[in-house]
Amino acid sequence: MTATVEAAPVAAVPVTRGYRFELVKLVSQWRIRLLVLACWLAPAVFVAAVSQQSDLPTDTLFGRWMNITGWAGPLVMLGFAGVYALPLLTSVVAGDVFAAEDRLGTWRHLLVAVRSHRRIFVSKALASLTVILVLVAGMAVSSAVGGVLAVGGQPLVGLDGHVIAPADAAGLVLLAWICVLAPTLALAGIGLLGSVALGRSPMGLLLPAVVALAMGVAQMLPLPVAVRLALPSYGFIAWEGLFTSPAQAGPLVIGIVVSLLWAVLATTLAYLLFVRRDFTNLSTDGTSRRALTLGALPLAGLLVVTIGFVAVATPSTGSGIDQDKVQQSVATAFAHLYRLQTRQLHRPDVTEEQLATTVACTKGDGLVEPEGPGNDWRCVATWHLPGTTAAGQAIYQLDVASDGQYVADGDGPKEVNGYFQVRTPDGDQPNPLWQFDGHIELLSKG
Repeated sequence: MTATVEAAPVAAVPVTRGYRFELVKLVSQWRIRLLVLACWLAPAVFVAAVSQQSDLPTDTLFGRWMNITGWAGPLVMLGFAGVYALPLLTSVVAGDVFAAEDRLGTWRHLLVAVRSHRRIFVSKALASLTVILVLVAGMAVSSAVGGVLAVGGQPLVGLDGHVIAPADAAGLVLLAWICVLAPTLALAGIGLLGSVALGRSPMGLLLPAVVALAMGVAQMLPLPVAVRLALPSYGFIAWEGLFTSPAQAGPLVIGIVVSLLWAVLATTLAYLLFVRRDFTNLSTDGTSRRALTLGALPLAGLLVVTIGFVAVATPSTGSGIDQDKVQQSVATAFAHLYRLQTRQLHRPDVTEEQLATTVACTKGDGLVEPEGPGNDWRCVATWHLPGTTAAGQAIYQLDVASDGQYVADGDGPKEVNGYFQVRTPDGDQPNPLWQFDGHIELLSKG
């Protein structure tokens, strides 16, 4: 008579062990190590080098202030990262975390070792998220350190001309980098979805970058406000509203919420596709039409729902840019910057109330409706000084972008805004009224 012994079931590997294993696998890859090294060193070198140059990237937000304050450098880097670096980083990390197993043919070994589809997914998602956070933190810290060491922690001029104290500027820079984590997570979720749904196909690796590129192009188009804010890519530029007084919090909050919704939905879809995948068939790597349909349609539905919700909940229609908003924004920025120029010239200080600045703007020489983006805005600023009866006037040519950011280019008189430097008792200094950046809140009422 023979006795049979039942084998005890093998317990699944805990998530913590799986997470450490996946994290070690990621960090052991030479390209990940190279990215970590680049993100922690290259921004500091770039910001420090550019801050010492006389030819600054004035076509970039805060670029004109890079040789005046070190807090401008991390904001220039943030603008670059939102367009180029962060989509590529999420593609390399999250877009390849599942597809690498398909290319190497190691799914059976991993499933035998872990014995849980759910824990494999959680471990890989957490490992990729950790690496992405390390990369983003590296760019933020490195660019801030490079700017402050090269130039110093002087006050920063905001997007409405008001001067931000160094401590406040440091806090706002940190908050701006934290805010872009939301759209970065959205791209990471799309990367996980592409890695699961497309398997060993190279499109899984490229999906976050392609989606970011498409949404970036859409942000440059004259889209309605509701459509613009419903795209998670708006989160990469919504931080600009932090640098006005008061802060333009409405678009920022919407951008963060929309991005987090995309991150949650995309990650959930990736999880559902992963746990339902048939790993017994070696010829199937997740590229079925059903996987693509289940991945793309829910995200398209979320976009439609979000557009409808934003359209109903917000007061703005159309582009969100009109004559009243442009005039109000330019008047506020001019008044603040005029006071800054007054201090440079060691003249008696005046207040915004004493200046009583007003601005009159037209678009297309008055031949078109004064609304919407374009580089054909012309504004005339008028102000008064105490003890004088004559009013001062200055002319600006404006290039207003679709997202509400604009560049005001001074067009005279020379003594006020017609030259890039002003002669002060301390020597020639950059003229704050010559060119300045501004930002129009798309949701505010003109």
